[in-house]
Amino acid sequence: MSYDESQPAPRRRFGRTPLTLTVAALVPAAVVGVLVWQGVGGADSHGGTAAAVTPGASPTGRSGTLLDDGVPGDTDPAAPAPGPLAGKVVVIDPGHNTRNHLHTGEINKQVQIGPTSKECDTTGTATNAGYAEAQFTLDVSHRLRDLLKKEGATVTLTQDDDRPFGPCVDERARIGNKAKADAVVSVHADGSAVGNRGFHVILPAVVKGGGADTTPIVGPSRDLGEHIAGRFAAVTGSAPSNYIGDGTGLDVRKDLGGLNLSTVPKVFVECGNMRDPKDAALLTSADWRQKAARGLAEGISGYLAR
Repeated sequence: MSYDESQPAPRRRFGRTPLTLTVAALVPAAVVGVLVWQGVGGADSHGGTAAAVTPGASPTGRSGTLLDDGVPGDTDPAAPAPGPLAGKVVVIDPGHNTRNHLHTGEINKQVQIGPTSKECDTTGTATNAGYAEAQFTLDVSHRLRDLLKKEGATVTLTQDDDRPFGPCVDERARIGNKAKADAVVSVHADGSAVGNRGFHVILPAVVKGGGADTTPIVGPSRDLGEHIAGRFAAVTGSAPSNYIGDGTGLDVRKDLGGLNLSTVPKVFVECGNMRDPKDAALLTSADWRQKAARGLAEGISGYLAR
């Protein structure tokens, strides 16, 4: 669910690094040449079958901790590896906060989002079994961060389960702006009616006033969104939303502060509908969340490499 309001009614292939063959120098008679194969780590930092999510469990995966599939998280999130995205800056915005519900007074405070104002943040939605959107978004964001860093990008998260609530939508936008990000992706899941299925990518409309001017980012953001929509569908097997976007998987909105206040290319991705049982089964699967992260990563990579 888009974090600054309830939802209105209705490449690059990441593969394994080739093995490196080292041939020992030939030496005099009695000594034979030696072939040494060195395996370089695969691109998927969450290899193997990940454990299923327990509804209501706290998200994990901050630097030096374990992700929910038992694989250590980054020990140095600030240091990107060399790769095709070296020099690129990506900001990932995990929607909502797992403790927003404990700070309703703070998150209901109005903030300016351009010509209008809106609440600081919302609690987000959840599956019928209690798996919170904020848990989902943080898990996918960790996986996405790891994939992008393997490609050499510098990656920043707007929050990493490290603050009591929020941040507010205006601050989320400022984090991307301050980083001078080449791309910002806000990760979400929707809370619509049963039978409404699929993903959609929210793009910024032209908004001017109150400190907002999205004119320079509308075009680049659409390009980013189209790359993500294409790769997300291909990698996850999920179809574009059947209730928003007329089958395109794209939606344009002017009421989201995270988009209105951005000065860098930015989109929101609603990965599925948590209130539909079939979509919920996907969103609560660690294997599917890894596919979702890969689809997002490939879309971002394709956009940055254009």
